[in-house]
Amino acid sequence: MADECRLKCYRTVFEGGTGEIVEKKSRFIAHVAHVESEEEALDFIESIRKKYWDARHNCHAFTVGLGQETARCSDDGEPAQTAGKPMLDVLTGQGLKNTVVVVTRYFGGTLLGTGGLVRAYSAAVQEGLAASVIIEKYLCQRVHIQMDYTLLGKIQYLAAKQSLMILDTVYTDAVEMQLLVPQDELGRFEKEVTEATGGRVSLEKKGFCYGADVEGTTRVFDD
Repeated sequence: MADECRLKCYRTVFEGGTGEIVEKKSRFIAHVAHVESEEEALDFIESIRKKYWDARHNCHAFTVGLGQETARCSDDGEPAQTAGKPMLDVLTGQGLKNTVVVVTRYFGGTLLGTGGLVRAYSAAVQEGLAASVIIEKYLCQRVHIQMDYTLLGKIQYLAAKQSLMILDTVYTDAVEMQLLVPQDELGRFEKEVTEATGGRVSLEKKGFCYGADVEGTTRVFDD
């Protein structure tokens, strides 16, 4: 994907989870996963269908793509608009990209009505997402900085002020720092580095990627 066409930031699932609710003895089990294509989404849906082959329904929803998105959903035998659409609404309402969810229902013997089904399927998806690891990816420039030790404190201060993600710091005769700078912050950071160091330090740009904080650890994604 060309850098100029990339989203500056987006939310997605890093690690899928499973959540369950019970409504009038019906079990609703939500299974959430990260996917990169419609084919991956369909494969995941099929795997859940096979695992829960004896369930009354395996409804699904997914959204794939960062630009022209593909969004699909299925009620899988439930009354129209009572399962798949509410599930998809939860995903889009939370701004999630490249995410699939399947909700398996074991019927408990009591009809829930259309409103009850919408609430149950929506709540199940929310439980599944709550059990998942959700991250926000930011479009960043990989930046390499080489500096004298006397300037290290200034660069660390500027990086901390903008909450930049530092990937690595190497100490030899000089200090080399690898960090990620969000696209929107690059111009300001470069200007502040030049001003703070009197032009003695410049940024070497190493290309774009996505960066995210994953449970306190910086991760780099090349999507």
